[in-house]
Amino acid sequence: MRGLKILTIGMAVLIVAGVVVLGVTIARRLGTPVPSMAATVLLDEPAGTRIAGIAAVQDRLAVQLQGGGPDRVLLLDAKSGAVQGRIGLAR
Repeated sequence: MRGLKILTIGMAVLIVAGVVVLGVTIARRLGTPVPSMAATVLLDEPAGTRIAGIAAVQDRLAVQLQGGGPDRVLLLDAKSGAVQGRIGLAR
């Protein structure tokens, strides 16, 4: 009978400890701000240029531009917004 009491108290302590750990973990995750994925990118393109399309390619964004000269595609780093490359398209 004494062993059953000890076992029951031990399980109760483990349950309480588990609930406390779960509560602390949830509180920390709710309190941590989510990093912003938004970045302001200013493309140095001629007047009249418009974005015709955007596609994600691995860790880059492919931005298709029309107007303001020949059609072209800019490859932008998805995290920093820096231009990684330019591809000119023939008409």
